Amino acid sequence: MAATNYKVKKKHHKFSAGMAGVYAILTAWALTTIYPLFWILMNSFKNKKVIRSDSFSLPMGELFTFDNYRTAFDRVNILGAYRNSLVISLSVSAAVILLAGLASYALVRYDFKLRGLLNSMVVAGMMFPAFATIIPVIRMMNVIGLANTNQIPKSLLAVILPQIAGNLSFAIVVLRGYIAGLPVELEEAAYMEGCNIFQLFFRVVMPLCKPSFATIGIFSFLWSYNDLFTQSFFLKTKPEYSVIVLLSLLTSQEGTNHGLMASSVSLIVFPLLIVYLFLQKYIVKGLTAGAVKG
Repeated sequence: MAATNYKVKKKHHKFSAGMAGVYAILTAWALTTIYPLFWILMNSFKNKKVIRSDSFSLPMGELFTFDNYRTAFDRVNILGAYRNSLVISLSVSAAVILLAGLASYALVRYDFKLRGLLNSMVVAGMMFPAFATIIPVIRMMNVIGLANTNQIPKSLLAVILPQIAGNLSFAIVVLRGYIAGLPVELEEAAYMEGCNIFQLFFRVVMPLCKPSFATIGIFSFLWSYNDLFTQSFFLKTKPEYSVIVLLSLLTSQEGTNHGLMASSVSLIVFPLLIVYLFLQKYIVKGLTAGAVKG
């Protein structure tokens, strides 16, 4: 008995030592990512001349200033860019959640002739990068009158539609695995109570699949928010700019004004980082839920 306890304690000691090494490596790795963000935030509160001469000192005392942020709001129209980015990203997320959810439910629960082909097409849709389809997308947007109109609603819609299409394949694959793991008896009981197909989906399936729906909503939002490639083709004028397009233009136009660059990057990146930190548990839960069945 004593030998058994000794083995257990020894094994636990080895496990703890190994985990300590893993955490040490992960901490060092995290610092290499966190420090550049801290450096940008720190220099956003310093004058551009000070940044050139001493970019590693803390912004304290006379070094501290809000001038960079005042310039960003006065010259760059950060608030307008935020509005456009939120309209685009929230619209994409909502549409992807609805369309991918309905499509996944139909592919999992209904048996029809083309189901196998449609499942294959969904997976194949993840293999085509955005730059391979941008020319036909631009032509379609021109044909339906959404591109090059200098009208903000139409320009934003020209970005929203391709981004919805680009996110659907991933969303369907994630939701399909989760819905397949749900007990069909719950839906049968609801059907016996008089629920139609839409009531089954919205009242039974969606509440049970909240982690996966949260996952595809968050990922769709993040991908849409960071999609410079598509947005640069359709957002041409200053009132139409999103934050990612605005940051790209600042890099080329204000590259020597390091203070303005640092404040603009902070305003664009840190709100998104904070959102991710609060929602990361839903991302992990949604990606792992339904991955192992039985």
